Amino acid sequence: MRTTHGEVSVVETCGKGLPVLLVHGNSSCKEVFRRQIESPEAEIYRMIAFDLPGHGRSSDACDPARTYSVSGYADVALELLDTLGIQHAAVFGWSYGGHIALEMLHRHPGIAGVMIVGAPPIASGILGVMRGYQLRRDMHLLAKSRLTPREIKRFARVCLGETSNRELERMIARTDERVRPLLARSMMSGDWADQKAVLERAFVPVAIVNGSQEPFAELSYLESLCCPTLWEGRCHVLDGAGHAPFRQTPDSFDPVFRHFLEAVARGNESRSLLARAG
Repeated sequence: MRTTHGEVSVVETCGKGLPVLLVHGNSSCKEVFRRQIESPEAEIYRMIAFDLPGHGRSSDACDPARTYSVSGYADVALELLDTLGIQHAAVFGWSYGGHIALEMLHRHPGIAGVMIVGAPPIASGILGVMRGYQLRRDMHLLAKSRLTPREIKRFARVCLGETSNRELERMIARTDERVRPLLARSMMSGDWADQKAVLERAFVPVAIVNGSQEPFAELSYLESLCCPTLWEGRCHVLDGAGHAPFRQTPDSFDPVFRHFLEAVARGNESRSLLARAG
């Protein structure tokens, strides 16, 4: 699919219900969501996964400085929804994709609900990053332009644990070398909405789900956040999972995901009925 940022590779399911946009993270690809795309929920909801420009089977960005950032990738996602004729959608953002999802929530009134995994809603700027993230050695891989074969395996292992495979390692290697440095610069400069404030002003359900062994996001920081529409009134922490619980512990993640989509779909239907009545 053509966008003003470049050509984007998209896969979607045949479900006729609420559209659900799946947004992957830094140096990943849409195939990371294979389980969700092939799940029973995909026959109910219109699951849409895509490769961000500079990733997977999408082209590199026409203008990397414009695209490779939180705000740039949110532009891509919103343009994609518009091209597909979608006015209302739920968004599931993983890792860097979670920050993109929150930026979409800030900018688009048709976002019906957001689930973020491995992505702390942070205030813009370096201090916000320091509060929301753990400071660990592997963080430098997220900003490095060229990764050695050993670093690629390490990157995949930290992000995906035992679920890493050669296909996903190839996608890390494929990532445009300009992506990681520009994404890191975007995070530090804060050229996007204050996501802590976005959370505090949210008017649709927001689910925060993480593994108990999450390697990047600071779980204690997440517990301190205030969100009036936090789904089920708490952050969900799944035992035994790391950065990708939707792959690592599907037996505990899948019911959470299913129940969240059911709640969002009900709420979206109620708002639609009220809008028509008005």
